[in-house]
Amino acid sequence: MRRTFLRAIVFAVVVLTGTWYVERLLATPASGFTSTSLAVGRVGEISVDNLAISDDPSDANSQRNVWHSMQKTKGASDLYVQSNVWLPGGTSGWHTHPGHSLITVTAGAVTAYEGDDASCTPKVYTLGMTFVDPGDDHVHVLRNEGALEARTITVQLIPAGAPRRIDAAGSPGCAF
Repeated sequence: MRRTFLRAIVFAVVVLTGTWYVERLLATPASGFTSTSLAVGRVGEISVDNLAISDDPSDANSQRNVWHSMQKTKGASDLYVQSNVWLPGGTSGWHTHPGHSLITVTAGAVTAYEGDDASCTPKVYTLGMTFVDPGDDHVHVLRNEGALEARTITVQLIPAGAPRRIDAAGSPGCAF
């Protein structure tokens, strides 16, 4: 009985290690892409609530112009402000982050692909547009499919001490 249990544990460790290794082999490296930390800071637990704003204060059920924001963490977090640059044809490589990111395009355009999208549908973000990467297990790649340099500024909040970026296998539906 004990030997069977030990074999099961060894088998599980081998499978998990093999899965991790294969995922790293299938990951695509960045190319024509640089990411520079402009600022890094650590903050303790966060508990922030904001308010709802309505253009019709007399109507408690109004859904027009309502905005809610809530940010709560347990334990310390690291905040990064990143400057990202893609040369034409550049790619960030498939990856994820342990926390969310707010991304604003400051030059050119970036095209985002989602790791769980079998149809490999592109989402193009151009100068002045902002989008959110939810982080956690959200695998994605950002590419510059244009003829001009593309740039973004990204603000990321992640658990303190966690790796900011985690390489990952891409979508099997994407041919690149």
